[in-house]
Amino acid sequence: ARQRLEGSPARLAALHVQASQLLGGGVPAFERRLDALRGTPVVINKWASWCGPCRAEFPVFQQVATERGREIAFLGVNSHDSTQPARDFLARYPIPFPSYVDPDEKIARAIRAPANYPITVFLDARGKHAFIHQGPYESRQDLAADIDRYLGA
Repeated sequence: ARQRLEGSPARLAALHVQASQLLGGGVPAFERRLDALRGTPVVINKWASWCGPCRAEFPVFQQVATERGREIAFLGVNSHDSTQPARDFLARYPIPFPSYVDPDEKIARAIRAPANYPITVFLDARGKHAFIHQGPYESRQDLAADIDRYLGA
């Protein structure tokens, strides 16, 4: 994944450097990151290590984020989870982008993500909501089709 993402624009390369990391800072840090990504479409995946459907869809995000990560920002939001199980999960299912720790779903509420899992929120290049997908993505084609449909990327 690192080789395929080399040469990404700086704002996206900053995400790739933090691949599979859990970041703190809550809503303020997450909103600062979104501000830094303004001008780039963003796909946000809300997940938890205990969520079976989240585990099932992670390979889809691994693949699509590697294929499309030079043009689209991917972020994770690890909600209602404990830190060590989430770290173990990311070690087993590495992704080429960071996730923000969200134990009380404050970030999830800030991005209007429903309470169920997994949830994927699509923000257009202006930072506006374009689509919310509830449930897991079962194939890379399904996720890529929604990116094309709702983000025009």
